[in-house]
Amino acid sequence: MLKSIHHAAIICSDYPRAKDFYVNILGLKILAENYRAAQDSWKLDLQLPDGGQVELFSFPDAPPRPSYPEARGLRHLAFCVDSVEAAKAQLEARGVEVEPVRVDEYTGKCFTFFSDPDGLPLELYES
Repeated sequence: MLKSIHHAAIICSDYPRAKDFYVNILGLKILAENYRAAQDSWKLDLQLPDGGQVELFSFPDAPPRPSYPEARGLRHLAFCVDSVEAAKAQLEARGVEVEPVRVDEYTGKCFTFFSDPDGLPLELYES
């Protein structure tokens, strides 16, 4: 029945800043960008190399996401990388604060966390 995750949808507070982050810092490819006048909202469709997608939305006056302490709902969005250390170094070189690399006690794989411009927790997980 279910085969994979098609996309994750993110609502941002500052569309130009979020677009710059996801396109220029994380390197996601723009598939489509549309302004929806009836909702005063942008929708940006972004693609990862494996075909997975991130949809970036802007809505006027969207409430902030409760995160700390952790709230119910989506905890974080994780991206697969070949090397967590290399990806961490690339993000830091672009001015992104990244937590220290940790090792998953169950899988032995390296991972780390960072945040998008709105504080959404993002994870790098070694494949």
